[in-house]
Amino acid sequence: TESSYALQVQGDSMLPLYRNGDVLIVEPGAVTRKGDRVVVKTTSGEVMAKVLERQTVRSIALVSLNPDHPDRDIPMRDVEWVARIVWASQ
Repeated sequence: TESSYALQVQGDSMLPLYRNGDVLIVEPGAVTRKGDRVVVKTTSGEVMAKVLERQTVRSIALVSLNPDHPDRDIPMRDVEWVARIVWASQ
């Protein structure tokens, strides 16, 4: 859609699925469901690609695909935006 845009992966938190340097196409505002791969930006400026476990009015639970990186449970007040990953260069 018109609002989709590309992001480049930095780091290894999504290994082995996404590697450092891979390009992700994300769609902000898209409906997200449990199991979707998403990119989340926090109000502190942190940007992370994770798997959506749960999203409520109060918080969002994210699962890291790389066991070396912890899963995250973030209060929604600390989330600037959530965008669904719709394509990845692999």
